[in-house]
Amino acid sequence: MLSGHFAPDPGGTAADPNRSAPPAAPLPEVSVTPTPPPEPSASPAPEQTFLLANGRRQPPRMTVPGSAGGRYAVVPGGARPPAGRTGKVIRYMVEVEHGLPFDAHEFAGEVHRILNDRRSWGFRFQRVERGPVKIRVSLSSPAMTDRRCRPLITMGMLSCWNGGRAVINAVRWNSGVRGYGRDVASYREYVINHEVGHGLGHGHEPCPGPGRRAPVMLQQTKSLYGCRPNAWPSPRR
Repeated sequence: MLSGHFAPDPGGTAADPNRSAPPAAPLPEVSVTPTPPPEPSASPAPEQTFLLANGRRQPPRMTVPGSAGGRYAVVPGGARPPAGRTGKVIRYMVEVEHGLPFDAHEFAGEVHRILNDRRSWGFRFQRVERGPVKIRVSLSSPAMTDRRCRPLITMGMLSCWNGGRAVINAVRWNSGVRGYGRDVASYREYVINHEVGHGLGHGHEPCPGPGRRAPVMLQQTKSLYGCRPNAWPSPRR
């Protein structure tokens, strides 16, 4: 049995342990609006286009997968050579591998602009979507590049000419190479001219000397070998 005593309440009346406590006042109702779940964050936008000090506009950077769809889609439509030119017409086709983050029509338009530049190979290039062609320009993931370039070894990093195709590695198209610095736009001109140059019968050339302009058929993706970068077969034309 426990022993003890009760302290007087503030009003001076002793507390009665057998008396029931008064019922508690009901709590006021509170209206709670459920908080909606946070919206999923949008995927990060590609890096914005920027200008170099010389005013050259550079393309936005994308995220390029190591392996994509594994099949090409021919870019529909065609493009004729610029008016007022003379010379041999070369029919070519542009393909883009499924699953790459590049706009196929923009890629085809850039290829057509480069090949028909007066500094390029001096032919009139006509893009078609069907029929016999001399050259296919094929934008490819690193895995597709390795497969299409065999037995050449591209290690997922190089482009090549093989089997009637200028196989353009999408990683290089996206980010360029160290020798071109941040000037990805000029590197794109180089890699198209270089690989198509093989299709026109041109082989590799060495650097003619330190500080001199690199021949377009120098393997500039690997190194400039002391030369200055150059994207064109006839840069002074």
